[in-house]
Amino acid sequence: MAVTVIITFCVLLLIAYVFDLTSSKTKVPSVILLLLLGWSVRQLTTFFDIQLPDLSPALPGLGTIGLILIVLEGSLELELNKSRYVLIRKSIFSALISMIALAFFLAFAFQHYGNFGFKDSLTNAIPFCVISSAIAIPSVRNLSSVNKEFVIYESSLSDISGVLIFNFLVLNEIIDRFSIGNFALQLIIITAVSFVATIGLSFLLSKIEHHIKFVPIILLIVLIYAVSEIYHLPGLIFILLFGLSIGNLDELKRFKWIEKFKPEELNREVIKFRELTIEGTFLVRALFFLLFGYLIETGEVLNAETLRWTLFIVFFIFVFRAVQLKLSRLPLLPLLFVAPRGLITILLFLSIEPAHTISIVNKSLIIQVIVLTSLLMMFGLMASRSKKK
Repeated sequence: MAVTVIITFCVLLLIAYVFDLTSSKTKVPSVILLLLLGWSVRQLTTFFDIQLPDLSPALPGLGTIGLILIVLEGSLELELNKSRYVLIRKSIFSALISMIALAFFLAFAFQHYGNFGFKDSLTNAIPFCVISSAIAIPSVRNLSSVNKEFVIYESSLSDISGVLIFNFLVLNEIIDRFSIGNFALQLIIITAVSFVATIGLSFLLSKIEHHIKFVPIILLIVLIYAVSEIYHLPGLIFILLFGLSIGNLDELKRFKWIEKFKPEELNREVIKFRELTIEGTFLVRALFFLLFGYLIETGEVLNAETLRWTLFIVFFIFVFRAVQLKLSRLPLLPLLFVAPRGLITILLFLSIEPAHTISIVNKSLIIQVIVLTSLLMMFGLMASRSKKK
């Protein structure tokens, strides 16, 4: 039995690797194929009457590790220099303003049609407003460098800001000046913690001479994130600042104290660390979507009752995106279609307490929105490529 499990895992992950290799050429998002593969495994286990334990409790933990690695990978990819300031400003505007506007619009719609409380409606709306960097970034490898960089900045910031806003809503029963002030204080505390932790981790990265050095660093990052979550601090800020700091050492060379870390040697270690992070992110992301696909019931995908809301949400996702791109003076094509929902959407949905869920937002709706936005991105990128040719 153990050998069978090992063989199954290896085969599934190798297939996931093939999906990742071919996605930039075929324009088929690997998440669609992973969900389909996971669902197919479920059908095979049912057909052959293979009894497996309940795997659903593993999904949130796997998703959290995936979130940490995705944000870390994204922050390591971001370049901070004067030539990028305009693009960064547009990305921040795109990630924040359009997300907040869409969230309030969907919240009002949920409140109006379902008679739910506005705060619960807003909490349930946020998951639909976050662009999935796990899907968007691998899908734009063949776009121009400017469009590709915009997607990297935008989707990474969307992940982080979406989680921060969601946690703010979940952790505060009442939104008032006190809760906003408390949130601002949390940001100040985590920024200070991030500064100290980044210096400490950078020191370890440059000084450890043992042949195992990157795994302890990643474990410490996960540990700091987990401890910050216990104290209700926005741990993703730490991961973002750490990734940005070590990923942009060249921009920090003007500070004399940076010489203590031997930036030339540290840069070489950061390159290796980035490569390990990318591979780890692929592994966890693949396992997450395979498991989520395995847990999907066929009736949830084909649920006609949620289809109307799915079309409504997806339509306005692209309406708000079109307006945001126009205001940012960015090309509509192909960026309009690069708005997939994915891992963060699932993770935030699973994080909503039962007392704050609303009947409109359920697993069927989440799955349908993820699949439809991914398919529209696929067809949009294909159409854009055809027009160029």
